Amino acid sequence: MGEQEQVVSEPEESLPARVVAILGMHRSGTSCLTGSLQASGLFLGDCHTWNKHNEKGNRENQKFVDLHDAILAENGGAWDSPPGHVAWKDEHRAWAMNLLRAHAGEANFGFKDPRALLVIDGWKALYPKIEFIGIYRHPNAVAKSLEKRNYRSREEWLELWYAYNSVLYKLYKQHPFPILCFDDDEAVLDDKINRVAKQIGLASPRADEKFYTSELRHNDASGEEPLPWKIRRLYRKLKKAEF
Repeated sequence: MGEQEQVVSEPEESLPARVVAILGMHRSGTSCLTGSLQASGLFLGDCHTWNKHNEKGNRENQKFVDLHDAILAENGGAWDSPPGHVAWKDEHRAWAMNLLRAHAGEANFGFKDPRALLVIDGWKALYPKIEFIGIYRHPNAVAKSLEKRNYRSREEWLELWYAYNSVLYKLYKQHPFPILCFDDDEAVLDDKINRVAKQIGLASPRADEKFYTSELRHNDASGEEPLPWKIRRLYRKLKKAEF
């Protein structure tokens, strides 16, 4: 989704020691994964803790969302209309660097915004040590959730699922990282999240701090039409890559 970005150098002491980007398509469990990692010690800074689509908040830092929206708009796109080519301008790199500097010294800093997948090359150039954790969901469940917004067809939402998850899988093939599935049963997903947290040096949350419950998942993949072949194929690839 982008071109080769120029790598930016910055004194390490002016940046977080670790930056983790939680990646995934909209309505695919990124909020639950991020909230769970936050409960394990991942610092998110100022993030949303409630909105009408997520009872516990989408855990997005609005400053990162604004940056990503600006980059997409500059390239003639938007979150629901991915541009074919994405380039960061100097002002975007400076903006992003200031966001990281604002969290200098944090041992474990993370951000989550599905749009990040569409602009990810710029982040890789800006902070080469950036780490990824991904999550995906059955295409029919995502389309069903997004159809509630009523301005696009199921077929269009499926195409958007494909656009986002193609980038996720491409990143994984370049350098494997944990990818979870939001369709897993609650206990299975809990176990996987805890193992991912441990793998990146975070603690397991106390039982009373548990973020995810199955009540946060409102749609499933049942009772839907068959998927187009390219989407079925990508879904199978993600299943094989699953953590």
